[in-house]
Amino acid sequence: MRIAIAGCLGRMGKTLLEVVAAQPDITLAGGSVQTHKLADAKKLYPHLLISDNIAEIINNSDAIIDFTTPEHSLQIAQICAQTNKIHICGTTGFSAADLSEFANYGAKARIIHAPNMSICVTLFMRLVEQVSAILDEEYDIEISEMHHRFKADAPSGTALGLGKAAAKGRGVVLEEVAVRGRDGITGARQSGSIGFAALRGGDVVGDHTVTFAGIGERLELTHKASNREIYARGAIRAALWAQKQPAGYYSMNDVLGI
Repeated sequence: MRIAIAGCLGRMGKTLLEVVAAQPDITLAGGSVQTHKLADAKKLYPHLLISDNIAEIINNSDAIIDFTTPEHSLQIAQICAQTNKIHICGTTGFSAADLSEFANYGAKARIIHAPNMSICVTLFMRLVEQVSAILDEEYDIEISEMHHRFKADAPSGTALGLGKAAAKGRGVVLEEVAVRGRDGITGARQSGSIGFAALRGGDVVGDHTVTFAGIGERLELTHKASNREIYARGAIRAALWAQKQPAGYYSMNDVLGI
C-alpha cells in the first residue's frame, strides 16, 4: 500500500513520515507542503516525492493521511472523491457546515475522520458514552484538556469529541448543554450542562480528563499522550482497514468495530 502525508513538515506530518516509512508492508508515497516550504522540504527528503500540488501527491498514492487544516482537508477530500482514493483525516476545527460538506464526499471516497486517531482515545470516548448513559444528571460532567502552546483551536477536537460522546450517552445535543468557559460571577452550575476547560502550555502532546462529579464521590477518566506516534499508528491502521471497504464516511469506531 502506498501512503502519502499531507503537510509533511508539520509536527504531526514529520511523525507520520517516520512511522509510515518504518512499516514493512507500506510504501511512503510522498508528502505535500506549502509552496514557501517546498525548497526546505526537498532538502530534508531528497529521495521522496515532495510537492506543493496536493493532487500530484494523491495521484501517486493509494491513501493520504491528513492532519492539516479544515480548508485543506476539504480540498483533499474533494480530490479523493474524484480519484477514488482513501482519505484518513485527523484534522480538527471544522465548522458544522464544513463537516456536512466533508461527509458528502464519502459518497465517492473512503474517508475516515476522527478528532483523535489514537486507539485508546477511541475506546476512551466509548467509555465516556457508556458512563454518561448510566450516571444521571446528579453527576456533573466536566471535560478538561491541555495541549502545547502552539495549538490553534480550543477546546481541542478530542475534548469536543468526548463532549459529544457524553451528550450521546445522556441523550442530549452537546451544543445545547455545553459551557465553553466561565469567568466572573456565573451563578450556580446548571444541572445537565457539560463544561469545558482548555489549558495551553509547553510541549504537552495532549491530556484529556472527563470528570463525573457527584455528591460524595467523583469518577475521573483520563488519557495522556506522551508522543504523537499513537496518532500515526492509529491512522495507519485506519488506512489498512479502509482498503477493504466501499466508499463511505467512517470513524475510528468503524475501524475498531465498536
